[in-house]
Amino acid sequence: MRIIICGAGQVGFSIAKHLAQEGNDVVVIDHSTDLARKVSDTLDVKAITGFASEPAILEQAGAADAELLIAVTHSDEVNMVACQIAHSLFDVTTKIARIRNQGYLEPKWGNLFTRDNMPIDVIISPEQEVADSITGKLRVPGAFESISLVDGKVMLVGVRCTEECPIVNTPLKQLTQLFPGLDAVVVGIVRGDMNIIPNSDEQLLSGDGVYVVVETSQLARLMTVFGHDEVEARRLVIFGGGNIGLALAQRVEEEHTNVNIKVVEADKSTAEAAARNLKRSVVIQGNVLDTEILEEANVSSAEAVVAVTNDDEANILASLLAKRGGSSRAITLVNNNVFETITPSLGIDVIVNPRNITVSSILQHVRRGRIQSVYALQEGFGEIICGEALETSELVGDELRNISLPDGVLVGAIVQDNKVILPRGATVIQPHDIVVLFSSSEAVKQVEQLFSVGLEFF
Repeated sequence: MRIIICGAGQVGFSIAKHLAQEGNDVVVIDHSTDLARKVSDTLDVKAITGFASEPAILEQAGAADAELLIAVTHSDEVNMVACQIAHSLFDVTTKIARIRNQGYLEPKWGNLFTRDNMPIDVIISPEQEVADSITGKLRVPGAFESISLVDGKVMLVGVRCTEECPIVNTPLKQLTQLFPGLDAVVVGIVRGDMNIIPNSDEQLLSGDGVYVVVETSQLARLMTVFGHDEVEARRLVIFGGGNIGLALAQRVEEEHTNVNIKVVEADKSTAEAAARNLKRSVVIQGNVLDTEILEEANVSSAEAVVAVTNDDEANILASLLAKRGGSSRAITLVNNNVFETITPSLGIDVIVNPRNITVSSILQHVRRGRIQSVYALQEGFGEIICGEALETSELVGDELRNISLPDGVLVGAIVQDNKVILPRGATVIQPHDIVVLFSSSEAVKQVEQLFSVGLEFF
């Protein structure tokens, strides 16, 4: 598939890397010569220097033959114009644009992004996506990751094994015997610098980050099995009152009426805007690194602090100060990959990477076949993919033990007639079942085939 990516920043680079590894014909456009050169030198893609909003540049990139355009430059306006030109001049089938300015997304402008006006098929709003992700993490205290799948019937949970974890040094195959009725499957383990796709003999070690697919009704029991009994936050402090902090506070206000919220924002005008748009949150203007401001925000009694300023260093330091001051849990926004690797060792509980969240949102619309949702685990590991199994799929009609799954693929759960089924050797997937599976990065193309529509279907 010919894919044009407009923008060679962190998101554009990551998307290009994902899609090029899968054998797609990828062309990246960026006005920065240095970024374009970095892409062409590092990845197996073509890079063009220029503005993606210029017809001649899109033509040079092969827009006439492109099936997909992904516009993720730093300019919303360039992203929108690129999609318009791709539609009007080159008839590109699918256009995806990142839009950061929330003013464009207000409900009263709902007719703006339509085929007859601004023809963008999918809009990605990183701020909203990040706010949604953090809200989900607040619902599952003790987990460093929590993603709702299949209309909330299934969860992907990331849990850290501590020395007190009851199942440390226990082979995975024994978990079913030890905890009968627990509908959960371990699909991935992060151990230091290693990403492990586990088999039944694999043992969990202290310090492991473990990805588990679990039936939502079993979530509380799963957390207990892993030794986590943290309570959901009733007092929340948000560092940063910009787009992400404001969106997060608004969601918590709507969904959790019993949560006390304080927002700390350094910029006066931003703080005033947040105060105007929030109903019951307390907004404090001040520096998140000022100990007196932290005392005023009462971080010592907060079950959770969320640091979402525009400064990685400020987010990390404010989180550490809050933890030292008595806060139970810190959720920290980090854009720089270097910081992401070291922060867990500092005592920060959850790292939020906007790039990974945006990449997951985009991949969901890139994947072919009857794939409903996609979530990318940490870079280079793999993806959690939810898809509908059709009559023609190799997944259907035989016991799982007899199906030759691609290397690096594990079935995590099956939703059949609204019932969640834990996969066993004798389990038979039926047509139209929703299958939740983990796929290594190398096996994604083969997974797409498992959910593709065969000719005999028609």
